[in-house]
Amino acid sequence: MSSWLPVAPCTPRRCAHHGGATRGPLLAVALLSAGCSLILLGVLCVPAVLLLGPSHRDLLIRRWAYAVVRAFGVRVQVTGEPYGPDRPAAGELVVADHVSWLDIPLVATVFPARMVAKSEIRSWPLLGPLAALGGTLFIERDRLRALPDTVRALADALAAGSRVAVFPQGSTWCGRCGGGHFRPAAFQAAIDAGSAVRPVRISYRTTGTDAAGAAAFVGDDPLAASLWRVVTAAGLTAEIRILPPVPAGALPGRRGLARAAQSAVARDSANLPASSVHH
Repeated sequence: MSSWLPVAPCTPRRCAHHGGATRGPLLAVALLSAGCSLILLGVLCVPAVLLLGPSHRDLLIRRWAYAVVRAFGVRVQVTGEPYGPDRPAAGELVVADHVSWLDIPLVATVFPARMVAKSEIRSWPLLGPLAALGGTLFIERDRLRALPDTVRALADALAAGSRVAVFPQGSTWCGRCGGGHFRPAAFQAAIDAGSAVRPVRISYRTTGTDAAGAAAFVGDDPLAASLWRVVTAAGLTAEIRILPPVPAGALPGRRGLARAAQSAVARDSANLPASSVHH
């Protein structure tokens, strides 16, 4: 077992369920079709989008990613300052907690970035080709020997000015079973490149509840089953809390930087002003 392959206690049977209001099957099918169609559109448009300048490309990706999440019937609430000025010259490492496949387009609604993902995602229908075309950095989590090359690839991307997004828990956690530790390897890449780390907190809720099991994509849960739970769960809301950046040199070593980012994500950020709320 490698440091890229931690084990979460979450299982589909225990964690991935929705006990609130549900949508009818016809509306759910319509939402599922709309969401998948937008993803397919994204796959087809990637070559053209890559020809755009960075600012126009980021704007288009943000709008498309938001449209994808909304098409699946999920409301989006953004807390903090999502859209800053131009990207830093040394890039930026965006780190977030990991609950669902929805996390990927949610991060893109505020910080379009090259994603770091497990190599299995490359074979997923629709999402796999889109990830590959979008410059995703695929990692082999079960090969410890591949870790130095992965860190080097991340550092090179950051040094070239790219924004890179990673879920350093290494696995999805439902939120009810606690959360995994932020693994330090990606933070070493930020130190090597001199890049800032941008923590982002992602959480899901439904009406009257703090956590939404419908969004959880954990363990050996089939993607199709997760998609169906999302589109049938009425009132599902995703909240993205954008936290202040942490300079790579602010703390000694990658472990200190990882702990600081994890603490920032875990802390209650309710005092942040809501910059935008979408329904």
